[in-house]
Amino acid sequence: MELPKDPMILFSFINTKLRDCYPSLDALCEDMHIDKVELTETLRAIGFEYSLEYNKFW
Repeated sequence: MELPKDPMILFSFINTKLRDCYPSLDALCEDMHIDKVELTETLRAIGFEYSLEYNKFW
């Protein structure tokens, strides 16, 4: 599956997947074959950080 290119749509897509399907960012990245560092840097660039406590970017 190709991830959305638009960072805001990517943010929404990843948070939806985390909420509905995955217990952690690590599980999502492993299952979807996503580079965790690249993903977190992309979302950090638009002001979002991952919260382990809430299992979402905000």
